[in-house]
Amino acid sequence: DRQRHTHTDTHTHTDTSLMAVCHFLQDGEVEGQPVWAIIYYCLRCGDLNAAMTVVSRAQHQLGDFKSWFQEYMSSPDKRLSPASENKLRLHYRRALRNSADPYKRAVYCLIGKCDVNDSHGEVADKTDDYLWLKLNQVCFDDDSSSSPQDRLTLPQLQKQLLEDYGESHFSASQHPFLYFQVLFLTAQFEAAVAFLFRVERLRSHAVHVALVLYELRLLLKSSGQSAQLLSQEPGDPPMVRRLNFIRLLMLYTRKFESTDPREALQYFYFLRNEKDSQGENMFMRCVSELVIESREVSDSDLEAPGPGIIDKFAGDTRTIISKVALEAENKGLFEEAVRLYELAKNPDKVLELMNRLLSPVIAQVSAPQSNKERLKNTAVVIAERYRSQGTAAEKSINGTFYLLLDLMTFFDEYHAGHVDRAYDVMERLKLLPLSQDSVEERVAAFRNFSDEVRHNLSEVLLATMNILFTQYKRLKGAPAGTPGRSPRTVEDRGTQLRLQARALITFAGTIPYNMAGDTNARLVQMELLMN
Repeated sequence: DRQRHTHTDTHTHTDTSLMAVCHFLQDGEVEGQPVWAIIYYCLRCGDLNAAMTVVSRAQHQLGDFKSWFQEYMSSPDKRLSPASENKLRLHYRRALRNSADPYKRAVYCLIGKCDVNDSHGEVADKTDDYLWLKLNQVCFDDDSSSSPQDRLTLPQLQKQLLEDYGESHFSASQHPFLYFQVLFLTAQFEAAVAFLFRVERLRSHAVHVALVLYELRLLLKSSGQSAQLLSQEPGDPPMVRRLNFIRLLMLYTRKFESTDPREALQYFYFLRNEKDSQGENMFMRCVSELVIESREVSDSDLEAPGPGIIDKFAGDTRTIISKVALEAENKGLFEEAVRLYELAKNPDKVLELMNRLLSPVIAQVSAPQSNKERLKNTAVVIAERYRSQGTAAEKSINGTFYLLLDLMTFFDEYHAGHVDRAYDVMERLKLLPLSQDSVEERVAAFRNFSDEVRHNLSEVLLATMNILFTQYKRLKGAPAGTPGRSPRTVEDRGTQLRLQARALITFAGTIPYNMAGDTNARLVQMELLMN
């Protein structure tokens, strides 16, 4: 109860003068003041030389204390030798434990690190005084010769403050900074940060304290990103807690990363040496997700001439852009990924994704502002730029891209009713056999076509067969006497068209590819109408 009274009401500052306690001080004075109180307050202020001056002036009243204090001062770790410490502790137990002078008891307990269970509430009436006194009594060496009552380890002190007393003892909800101070000053950095982070108005302070500790390598981090904010792992000592640093930053930036991505990027940079459970660099991951969600970063920094904000952190932004592009691709944002892969100077990925985008739309009818029209314009711009710059992707990807562009031109002419021009395009492409002699060659070549081209084979065959049928009907419907349309010429051309139609059917039945169910039937039907 005395301990609880002593340091719970810490927000109240009580000014206790030295003279107010003189009535129970019986162990000497110096210049009219109680000597042990003066020594204690010199120590409390951190002025050991002043304390030594007081000890020297009053040495005739202090017995062996002067020699012990001199040894204490000269020790680099402020620790008496085991022999001196044992003598001091023995003297304390025999003559001083029940002393009426609380300052004398406190000074001996500081110098000799003894009687660690005494909270010295008469002199340490505030939490910071209590912490200072207890931290000075902490032993960091393995001193097994000390009795339990004369030995205080840091884990013992931490357990007392965190578990035995806890938040309610210090009224943490009313005085969060006080409880943070208790945890922080006893080296419980992770618990201190996690506690402060729970208070919404203090969350930024918690994050910035964590950043400083992280940079100083004083923060014990969780090994897994999925761990709770504060956790303990198998094999950790009882009072050890780990902070999920990655989760802390991501929780903090979540509220403003979409509205202020530049600010979020400043925090993400601290994750440059961290990896997630898959071994992926967390800075790269966070930046890529940020760019995908916020066009502000990608437009103003990745595309803008000159160094952008990401250059400030990464130097060569190509690696980051590639990572962002991959993230966009994995999310199915192919058009965004194409643009980013272009910035990353990766023509293989640009054309690979363009092939995937173009394949489903090339047979569609073009319309202003349609999906096909937008993709076609993008593809044309890329093709022109690559041709002017001499850029080329891997051979098969490159060939597929330009073949799909040509097929798009074929279908545009076909849907516009320009059957002769569409026929010329198909003849130039040498994709389909337009004679029986070329069937075998075209079947062999078909095996090298990509899936993007094969996907459109049914539509290409039907359109080409329809062109032949249209030309045949036009030929048969031409009036007699039309220039260049002699019966012989008409018959020869009709026979050629029928042979071409037959070559298409042969090709369709030979290639190792399953086309749409009614494709062959429709081809045969049009070929029969030409007889």
